[in-house]
Amino acid sequence: MLKTIACFKWVIDEADIKVDAATRKLILDRVGYKINSYDRNAIEEAVRLQEQHGGAVAALTLTQPTAKACLKDALSRGPDSVYFVNDSAFTGLAPLQTATLLAAAIKTGIEYDLIICGEGSSDLYSQQVGPALAEILEIPCITYVNKLSYSDGQIVADRKLDDGIETVSVKLPALVTILPDINSPRIPTLKQVLGAAKKPVHNLAIDALGPVCQPCLQTNEILAATMDRKRVKFAADAEGIRSAVGALLRDGVIS
Repeated sequence: MLKTIACFKWVIDEADIKVDAATRKLILDRVGYKINSYDRNAIEEAVRLQEQHGGAVAALTLTQPTAKACLKDALSRGPDSVYFVNDSAFTGLAPLQTATLLAAAIKTGIEYDLIICGEGSSDLYSQQVGPALAEILEIPCITYVNKLSYSDGQIVADRKLDDGIETVSVKLPALVTILPDINSPRIPTLKQVLGAAKKPVHNLAIDALGPVCQPCLQTNEILAATMDRKRVKFAADAEGIRSAVGALLRDGVIS
């Protein structure tokens, strides 16, 4: 029976971010939160493996005590239970700190054969938490996975690389980080949303994880990107094409 942990992060919904036109600063006063999009793929892949091979799926998150809405959202997507590691100190954590705390939570007794993480998060997108977590747990790690299968105690994964597809297999236990094109996360039905309230939520005591990590990341400023258009028009003929190419060369857009 395959036991899988799907890690997820509760992040700002970027669709709610507004920008002050004068200062380019982000307006976050009325933003909502959601499960990181990449982690929705992780949860979906864990549930699909369960549907094919049986076993159990546990979701795991490390977040603020006020983020309880993420629990019902995660459970409505198919996991059997969720582990809620929460503390007000869990803000501004570096990727290695996050991985260390996740590993400590898993070591409290969460059984697993496979751990699935999203390739990155929509806020930091460091792509470091999954590999660091595998290193701490001393298990194999496969990154950039866009196809995953399980058979006879091992997983076979296709890695999508810049120069092609690499197929690798490892024996469990192992950790994989997956790309968003591996699946299309399901939209929970009303029945699944209501049923999520009946599933177990495990609150892990912060004392069980050892010393609380002090935040070491500090965001000084975030400014929205700008796009300045020159609004240069070129004639739709051979001379216009030559002028357009010359302009691109002068600006260094092409070489």
